[in-house]
Amino acid sequence: MFRRHNPSAENPSTPSDEHEINFAAAILQGRNARDVDDSEVLQQAERLLSGWMNGQHKMERPKLYDHYALVLAAMLRRIQTLEARIEKLEQGDGQ
Repeated sequence: MFRRHNPSAENPSTPSDEHEINFAAAILQGRNARDVDDSEVLQQAERLLSGWMNGQHKMERPKLYDHYALVLAAMLRRIQTLEARIEKLEQGDGQ
């Protein structure tokens, strides 16, 4: 689902001025999306997006479902976990 072959990129996890980085491939590094921890997804996404915004490297212009869904899914899971923790804390305050 998230894999796309990029023959011009020898190592998609290493930013380079010579090619555009494949966002999902750089995060997944050949692994299946379910094998990559949400914390790693978010950390690598922040690194890649910050580098792109700072002009350190170029990134492919992917379609949402193909790349950024990886980060959005990790963020949604993180939000659900945090909401559950907040609800549990709030219930503890009422007792």
